[in-house]
This record gives sequence, C-alpha cells and structure tokens, in this order.
Amino acid sequence: MCELFAMSSSKPTEVSFSLDEFSKHGGLTDLHKDGWGIAYYDHNDARILKEACSASESDYLAFIKNLKIQSKTIISHIRLATQGEVSVRNTQPFSRELGGKQHVFVHNGHFPKLDTQISLKLERFRPIGNTDSELSFCYLMEKMTKVWDKEILPSLSERLEVFTLFCKEMSPHGIANFIYSDSDNTFIHSHKRLVKEGSKDASPGLHLLHRDCPMDTEGNTIDGLKMKTNQPQQVILVASVPLSNENWKALQEGEIKVLRDGEIKN
Repeated sequence: MCELFAMSSSKPTEVSFSLDEFSKHGGLTDLHKDGWGIAYYDHNDARILKEACSASESDYLAFIKNLKIQSKTIISHIRLATQGEVSVRNTQPFSRELGGKQHVFVHNGHFPKLDTQISLKLERFRPIGNTDSELSFCYLMEKMTKVWDKEILPSLSERLEVFTLFCKEMSPHGIANFIYSDSDNTFIHSHKRLVKEGSKDASPGLHLLHRDCPMDTEGNTIDGLKMKTNQPQQVILVASVPLSNENWKALQEGEIKVLRDGEIKN
C-alpha cells in the first residue's frame, strides 16, 4: 500500500527527504514505483511537488533536496497504485481552494466500489484523475462547503465535525487512512493497513510521534528524513509505520487527531 507522512511544527522547519530510504520502513522496497508527492505549506497556500514515477529514478527529487524549503506543515505520499493509471493527475497530494485557503489531502487505502456504494453529489468539486482517493477528497470538500462558505472562518469544532462524519461514512467501504489540511489545521484519521498483498487488513493505520527539538538539531534518527531548525520547538510527526527507535504511538482504528503548530488540538 501507499505510505503517508506529515509534520506539524511550532516554527518553520527545513525538511529534506530521501524517499528511497524513507519508503523502506513501510516494506515498499522495489514497489514504490507509481509516484511520490510532497506538499509544503506557506501560510494559506501550499507548494506541491510530485511525479508519477519511482523516487529512485527522479532527478527532480534531487533538486528538491537542495531547495531547503522551510514549513510548519508538510504532507507526503508515496504511491503504490490500486486504482487509476500511473500519471501526474493520479499522484497525491491532491489539493483544492476553499475559503481562500489551499486544502491538501492524502489517502492510504482503497475504496473498491465507492461510486456505487455512496451517493456522491459532486457539484463544485470534481476529480481531475480517476482514483478513488481523489473522488473521496472531492466528496469531503463538498461537505466542507457547508461550514466554509460563510463570511467568517469556521471554528475548529465545525471543521472537525465535518471531517469526523466524513471518516465515519467512508470507513465501512474500504481502508480509510487520511491526512487532510485546511492550511490552519491538519486532520488525521487512522483506520487499518494492508501490510502486504494477500494479507489481512490490520490496525494500526497510522502512528504519531511528539518531539521536543533543541536548537541546531539536524538529522536525528530517521533514515531518509532530515529535519533542521535554528530554534527550540515542538514537532509532531505522523507516519504509516514507525520510522525510528522512538516512542511512536499507534493510533487506534477510527482515531482522529487535529494538529496545529506542533500540538494536538483535540
């Protein structure tokens, strides 16, 4: 299956990826060939970089490593295709504008017959590609319009209620590990995980780690992921599987967390 990663930090942090190494933690060696993508938030906008190819074959990824982009919210996805052809339009993260903010979404899992199981009334948001993941994102965004199409920004409780109902509706129809950001908050839903082809689905779908980072910290203990900050701060990492020998918390099936500025808000 695909691999998800997200970071929420209290101060802008420089993160450099080596997705080849990073993906080995999820057992995807030689399989993570169908695409990769990274979203870096800058206030209410997001810089999204992605390719529909193996990270090991990407010259673009080497360029990204040297960009030294700093961000408080970063979301990444490594694709193993289950629906839709291998193409940029089917490569995550997906994004849409709503309420003057860039909303970003990644999904680990699959919904085999989503369009026949749920009445998807898509009016404002429609898929560009043909994956179940993008279809479910458009469905979430349609639901979010109820709280975002107002003169004032929706409260966290309003946003969380919509996201929670969406997750409860989607979970019975497949595997539903979601990371979704509205540029202010990052919403995490852990479901279950297909460890390898032919195996049974099992929990947990996502893991979480809270770090206190001192000044001038670089590297740490995660292969394929380097973090650098020039000031002490709080950082929360989310990943499909534990990425280091630290106290990662396995999220329970159906558990939802809201992250902002390196803290859990719910």
